[in-house]
Amino acid sequence: MVTDTVWGVPQREHEAHRATFPTLLVLAIVGAGAWLRHVLPLNVDVSWWLLVSERMLDGQRLYVDILETNPPMAGSAYFLAVALARAIHIRPELATNILIFALTAASLTLAWLVLRTSALRERLADGRLAAWTTALLLIAPMYDFGQREHLALITVLPAVAVYILRAQRERVGLAAVLVAGLSAGLTMSFKPYFAFAVGFCILASAAQARDWRVLFAMENWIAGALVLINAISIYVFFPEYFTIIYPLVRDVYLLLKAPVPAILVTLPIGLWLAATVIVLLLQRNQPRRDAATFVTLAASLGFLVSFVAQRKGWGYHAYPMVALALLAAGFAVSASNLGHDPRRWPRIATAVAAVILFVQTCVWFNGSIDVGQIESQVARLGPHPRMLVLSAAAVIGHPMVRTLNGTWISRQEAFWVREIVRRSQHDGTIDAQAAQRLQSYVERERAGIIADFRKQPPDIVLIDNQNSDWGDWARSDPELKALLEPYVLVQTVDGVEILKRG
Repeated sequence: MVTDTVWGVPQREHEAHRATFPTLLVLAIVGAGAWLRHVLPLNVDVSWWLLVSERMLDGQRLYVDILETNPPMAGSAYFLAVALARAIHIRPELATNILIFALTAASLTLAWLVLRTSALRERLADGRLAAWTTALLLIAPMYDFGQREHLALITVLPAVAVYILRAQRERVGLAAVLVAGLSAGLTMSFKPYFAFAVGFCILASAAQARDWRVLFAMENWIAGALVLINAISIYVFFPEYFTIIYPLVRDVYLLLKAPVPAILVTLPIGLWLAATVIVLLLQRNQPRRDAATFVTLAASLGFLVSFVAQRKGWGYHAYPMVALALLAAGFAVSASNLGHDPRRWPRIATAVAAVILFVQTCVWFNGSIDVGQIESQVARLGPHPRMLVLSAAAVIGHPMVRTLNGTWISRQEAFWVREIVRRSQHDGTIDAQAAQRLQSYVERERAGIIADFRKQPPDIVLIDNQNSDWGDWARSDPELKALLEPYVLVQTVDGVEILKRG
């Protein structure tokens, strides 16, 4: 006779149900993430990096034939996706999604292997943390899926797991040390700003463990060595990044920045604060600070500093800080004694707050500009169009050109140099004398437009008069005006002229 029961259900059946449900939930989340990749548009920057990778595989040189401001590591995942796509004859977009899902599975598996014998093993065995983390990685990014910040969050998780062990003063094996070093090094190689997240993790784990030696743990040296090797490799294999791109970024690109007070009142900051409040409320009644919650929240704070330091206020820049704050809330819930509290309202309040924050996160990171009407008009003008877009708004041309199986007629994603200088002078960021000093960059961009136009004349030219005066600018330039003479205006959609070669 079975005597061990839970709410009338035999103990073994209850345990089997507890083990099965989280697994099914994770699989459902993975399925939902895959479905979103099918229904949501491809991210504009992911689209551009796929084009960059295709051109590099075809022999073009990054930073010479292709103008891009990010370091080479930023495009590594997309380069592998394009190579895979060509090898097995699938679309690069599909290959990119496959690789990101595989990277997510590998990251979560490594983090679980690191923590499975730690003090967190019982909380991890429940499975709900795994489901929550999977949802934050595969669903929450929405339109920003595949962005560099998304990839950085995926790669940093194994390092966060090891820093949690350090914070709990637990043994860290050699394999875990190597994994953490590689994880942190890769993350920081995407963008220098991500060093804040790794650094805050290290500081938090040392503070929690009350052991300054954590600051000099072997994984930190490995990560630093990888960053150094990456910098040397860029200097050796991509010297133009320092001779051409860095001066352009320093003198022009960094003018594109929002005031810090404006950034601090954006919705992502509110989401981060709300998640942090949940963490603090759940932790206040705990006998001691939970290491997993504390370290994860520290990583989130580091990404918040990165978000503010970049001075753009763009949605995808905020993704890691919000996702990690919600993950910290998940750790805080698992560490709390809410499950043993006979009162229902704390559990209900926590669940409702988590759902609201998650939904708001999904809504925020699904922000994109709809260019469907423009795309449908261009599609009617013929298959596989060669396109040139005179605009500083990358979203007008990407990923439309990939959707239409067209050809991008430009060495850069969008013509932002002239626009940044124009706007900076207009809003008083720079004076007329400074603008004049930057004219060499504007002229170089103009020369690139003309050279690309002549090298491969486009079938379709889009001119953005909604966000700037590109039409007047192009027609006031003798060379561009002559190049545009064979083109006729087909239609204007939302201020964007659609011209077709006659």
